[in-house]
Amino acid sequence: MFDFFSARRPSTLASKAMIATSHPLSTSAGHEILAKGGNAVDAAIAAVAVQCVVDPLMTGIGGDCFALYAPKGGKVKALNGSGRAPAAATVEALKAAGLTDEIPQTSPHAVTIPGAISGWCLLHNDHGSLPMEQLFARAIDYAENGYPVTPRVAMDWAANADTVAGDKYAAELFLPDGKPPVVGQTHAQPLLAARLRDIAAKGAAGFYEGEVAAKMAAHLQSLGGLQTEADFNEGRDQAHWVDPIATHYGDHDVYECPPNGQGLAALLILRILSRFDMGKDLSEADRIHLHAEAAKLGYHHRDALISDPETCPDVVETLLSDEVVDALAARIDMRRALPPTLWDEPEHKDTIYLCVVDEQGNALSFINSIFHGFGSTRLDPTTGVLFHSRGASFRLIEGHPNTIAPRKRPMHTIIPGMLCKDGTAVMPFGVMGGHYQAAGHAAFLSGILDLGMGIQEAMDAPRSFAHDGVLDIEPGVSEEARADLASRGHILALQKSPIGGSQAIHICPANGLLSGGSDSRKDGMALGF
Repeated sequence: MFDFFSARRPSTLASKAMIATSHPLSTSAGHEILAKGGNAVDAAIAAVAVQCVVDPLMTGIGGDCFALYAPKGGKVKALNGSGRAPAAATVEALKAAGLTDEIPQTSPHAVTIPGAISGWCLLHNDHGSLPMEQLFARAIDYAENGYPVTPRVAMDWAANADTVAGDKYAAELFLPDGKPPVVGQTHAQPLLAARLRDIAAKGAAGFYEGEVAAKMAAHLQSLGGLQTEADFNEGRDQAHWVDPIATHYGDHDVYECPPNGQGLAALLILRILSRFDMGKDLSEADRIHLHAEAAKLGYHHRDALISDPETCPDVVETLLSDEVVDALAARIDMRRALPPTLWDEPEHKDTIYLCVVDEQGNALSFINSIFHGFGSTRLDPTTGVLFHSRGASFRLIEGHPNTIAPRKRPMHTIIPGMLCKDGTAVMPFGVMGGHYQAAGHAAFLSGILDLGMGIQEAMDAPRSFAHDGVLDIEPGVSEEARADLASRGHILALQKSPIGGSQAIHICPANGLLSGGSDSRKDGMALGF
């Protein structure tokens, strides 16, 4: 029986279709498209377009995307909508520009050619059913006429105000009157409305070709960037379909996008956890400890081996092999924490995730990101495009898997997930939160499959995350568990802000009942009919 005194909400139930996002206006836009006969792809594009307007520090058309699509009765397919480095981007060129080992968030060299619009258009061309003009209508209206800033967006906006203030044009747009908007204040982005109209009318060419592309390239070059109009032209077709990767967990199969995303790390963590009994008999501290130790191992190998798929052949087969998984699981000591894993990747937390199941039974797991809060903070004043900072994942160290190179894709943290059983998709799901995403996928699925939690219950459960020698914990972790974990050598860091967010929709194989949730750490919701 649900505890109605818990201040938590139950999972959302529906029988025909459902969408779950981290923003109410985004969910509403996608739900409207579903109600008008649109399919899962239509609803997702309408929703993400709105979120690019109303949650500008988390996502945008100047970012990247990934998706997992499961047509009713069909196989899961993966879409890579991540961007490539400019053709002139070499270690030598960036070092000549004064950089050393890392690329700063606000550097123009942190901007790869955005892949999101290429991904949206490929997804729509292959599986959409309604015209883009209809899908973008809500987003264009909010961009042109304004939208009310919601509580979580306002909190994150304020937290990133100092960073965005460093770019004159971004500050003019995102810090009206010199300060971030407060809850309920109206904000608008008229130039973004114009860009959405261009894309609706011309498809990907409306972003990657012509005057818009020339202006974006010129602005980045004025900041010292290497991007050219030709790079943007090539970017139109950079999104592509790839085969997903998967592993068994219990009696289910978990699907992820392959590298250059970190989905492989999520699968590796799950494979390690599968060597232990993660059921209800495990104490809270034991469960957190196992998850922390498995995450350390997964992320250590992620950082060492995962990059652009062209530079890390056979890494999937190697890391998911029984030999490797057994060896890694054997390293876990239940009595003590392992030495901290040394990280060499920049922190990145800002992403939106959404999922949709339509009346036909098609399921879509979709994620869109600009990397850091407000991305690179570099806003082109002539087009209104805010550029992401995904290139900050690159290194300028020869031999590193993520060494920058011409037209190379950096390692990505953004990962959509898809849970299947007996060859059929039963749950699109995703967890936001930068590095946490791979660990979050494993924790969320363990809550559902090992503990029998409901969708909303599993995503609202207290979170922990082991990284950089520290174990982050949310306030919901009990005092008893904290003391136990500290006795094993974990250095605990109680978090003042939530660890990530999540959305998911479960499809009951027996009767088709949809059960969805949207993380209470965000402003969003799941809606269905």
